[in-house]
Amino acid sequence: MAKKNQSSRLTKQHRENHGVIGIFGTEAKEHDKATGFIQHAVLYELKKKYTQLNFRYRQSVEKKEINEALKKIDPYLGQTLFVDNASIIPDGGIIEVQDDNGNWRIILVSEAKHQGKDIENIEKGELVGKMKNQDLMAAGNAIERSHKNISEIANMMLAESHFPYVLFLEGSNFLTETIEVIRPDGRVVTLEYNSGMLNRLDRLTAANYGMPINTNLCKNRFVKHEDKTIMLQATSIYTQGDGRSWDKQKMFEIMFEIAETSLQMLGRDLWNQING
Repeated sequence: MAKKNQSSRLTKQHRENHGVIGIFGTEAKEHDKATGFIQHAVLYELKKKYTQLNFRYRQSVEKKEINEALKKIDPYLGQTLFVDNASIIPDGGIIEVQDDNGNWRIILVSEAKHQGKDIENIEKGELVGKMKNQDLMAAGNAIERSHKNISEIANMMLAESHFPYVLFLEGSNFLTETIEVIRPDGRVVTLEYNSGMLNRLDRLTAANYGMPINTNLCKNRFVKHEDKTIMLQATSIYTQGDGRSWDKQKMFEIMFEIAETSLQMLGRDLWNQING
């Protein structure tokens, strides 16, 4: 019910603000993780632009559905399930489009993760650590839980030639440049982007095979090695270089681009609807 109410509020704000840009000055900015809200904005704009296509939004996917998708590829796959109602719940949810055969195909999955509050703490003048005498806190490993959702969606989409999973990172554990932060007393604290104590990006790039970050990797890459061809399903990982909060409009633009890339990859299977 909460998601339905969110969608209704979004539609109302779209009308009042004459489009998608205006809504990010209101409710979206009140949430540290506005990914689900933005994903609904993407859905709204997709429906406006592609009126001949049918779209739907889902908050979660059950593990048994993922297993069924695997079994369609090979009956040896998708056999094991211990908890009948097990499911995955990506932060932003899932957008799907219906193909010419009535099947629902995933075109966008999104998550946003914040890890590392060093910038906020320094700007407030707060010291951290057991003795409350440190400027910086050693990074944790909570972000690694993202790998589970990524792997499950990859399993579900193993028969596809695209992988529209986008991960937005923010926080001092995801710096790509060295920055300086000023404390209230005027002291400058330097955060080195390549510090092993802080940076956790390398623990996530396994999800994109070490390919470039801040890049749309929705189209699966096929690589050859000796006599084998290998399909790579890569997560599109986006991070703010300075660790600060994402601009919601920029997130929308990235997500919409990935959704449209998915539609392009599914073009043959949507032919009748697009040209009908």
